[in-house]
Amino acid sequence: MKVYRYITGKDDNAFCHRITAALNRGFELYGQPTLTFDQNKGSVICGQVITKDVDGVDYDPEMNLSDL
Repeated sequence: MKVYRYITGKDDNAFCHRITAALNRGFELYGQPTLTFDQNKGSVICGQVITKDVDGVDYDPEMNLSDL
């Protein structure tokens, strides 16, 4: 099964740690990150797609993809 996640958040240290943790759990970056400016919050919002191949697991819409 291929897992797809799109992680978003304020472009800060916490966001980088979320991506780093996912990479260390076997996810891979997919494509370029996206950036936008949230004028109401006065901050840059970043998004990054990550994917992971998980062998021996069938997709179930109830599964928590963050736990894979």
